[in-house]
Amino acid sequence: MRLFLALQLPEAAQDELDRVMSDLGAGRLMLPETYHITLSFLGDQTEDAAEAVHEEMEGLAFDPFPLALESFGTFGDSPFVLWAGVGESAALTALQRQVAGAVRRAGVETERRRFRPHVTAARFRKRMGPDEAMALDLFLARNAAFRGTPFVVDHVAFVQSTRLSDRAVQEVLARYPDGDELDGG
Repeated sequence: MRLFLALQLPEAAQDELDRVMSDLGAGRLMLPETYHITLSFLGDQTEDAAEAVHEEMEGLAFDPFPLALESFGTFGDSPFVLWAGVGESAALTALQRQVAGAVRRAGVETERRRFRPHVTAARFRKRMGPDEAMALDLFLARNAAFRGTPFVVDHVAFVQSTRLSDRAVQEVLARYPDGDELDGG
């Protein structure tokens, strides 16, 4: 099971980001329903590990807080990901630390990386052609001042991602702190 814990964007934020992204004209755009902010990427895990994480996450508690997407950037020297950034938020940082702690207590090892909250908005081939590079540069310039409408974060989703030939399908296994069961029931 390929798993991660994340903040899902509400539909209005998905729609807003999708409208902006429709202007890119390059790369492979992510589907709006897959937009999320990863708090902890667990990778491939057993059902027992998933259950251990679920049990730890059931104790998650936090006050809802506002969050907004702002700015765009890329990962990689030859960009392979275009992302929408997230405004600074002490509440988000604290929540990510709580989630990482729960994952550690469950005995699941994850990569230790600096938390850089973002939404993956598009992906690119390893070798970007000049037209695609120009489209990306123009998009970044046009959207340098992007500030999304704030939304409220009130839960964390436990998500399983299954890779199909042309895309990944995401299934929410549970939400915290509202107590959904791991099997989605």
